[in-house]
Amino acid sequence: MKLLKQNSYVGKLVIAAVIVAIELLIIAPAFAHHPLDGRLPANLFEGIMSGVGHPVIGFDHLAFVIASGLVALKITGGILIPLAFVVATGLGAGIHLASIDLPIPEIIIAASVVIFGILLAIKGKQQKNLNYGLKITALAGLAGLFHGFAYGEGIFGAEPMPMIAYLIGFIMIQIVIALGAYLIANQALKLISAKYLTRFVGSAIAACGIVFLSSAIMN
Repeated sequence: MKLLKQNSYVGKLVIAAVIVAIELLIIAPAFAHHPLDGRLPANLFEGIMSGVGHPVIGFDHLAFVIASGLVALKITGGILIPLAFVVATGLGAGIHLASIDLPIPEIIIAASVVIFGILLAIKGKQQKNLNYGLKITALAGLAGLFHGFAYGEGIFGAEPMPMIAYLIGFIMIQIVIALGAYLIANQALKLISAKYLTRFVGSAIAACGIVFLSSAIMN
C-alpha cells in the first residue's frame, strides 16, 4: 500500500513536470537560439557560455536531447543513441561552418522531435535486439547532423578561439543532459512503471515537436 501511494505521488509529479515543460516550450520559443542576444561570442568564456546556452535555450533541441537519453532506456546498446546524437551535432556544426547547406533544417529538426517523442511514447518491453538499437542510433545520428547544423548558425563568422569554445560548450552540455535524463529515468523506474514514464514524457515531447513542426512549416 505504501509503495502504491508512493508510485501515485511520483506519477503526479511526473505529469506536473510534463505540463510545465509543455507550457515553457509553447510560450518561450521567442527566446530560443539567442544565448548572447544574437551577438557572436568574442572570447573563450562567451564561447563556452553561448555553446552551453544554445541547446538549453533552444527548446526544440533540448526536447530532443532529453528524448535521446530516455529512448536509450532498456535497449541493448542504447547508450550509443545519445552519444551518436551528440557526436553528430559536432559534425553538423562543422558542415555549417564549412558553408555547406542542408535542406529544410528547421523542419527536419522539428520532425525529429516528433519522431523521437512517438518512439518514446510507444516504447514497450525491453529491446534486447542489438540491430534495433543500432537503427535508432543511426536515426539519432542523422537528426544530430541537422541539430548541429542549426547550432553552427550561432557561431558562424566568429574568431577561432570562441568558435572552439562554443563547440566544446554545446557538446558538453548535451552529454550532461542526455546522460542525466538516462540515469534519472533509470532510478525513476524503480518507483514508476516504464510504460507510464515513457508514455507521459514521450507524448509531451511529441506534442512539443508538433508545435515546432507547425511553426517551421508556416515559416
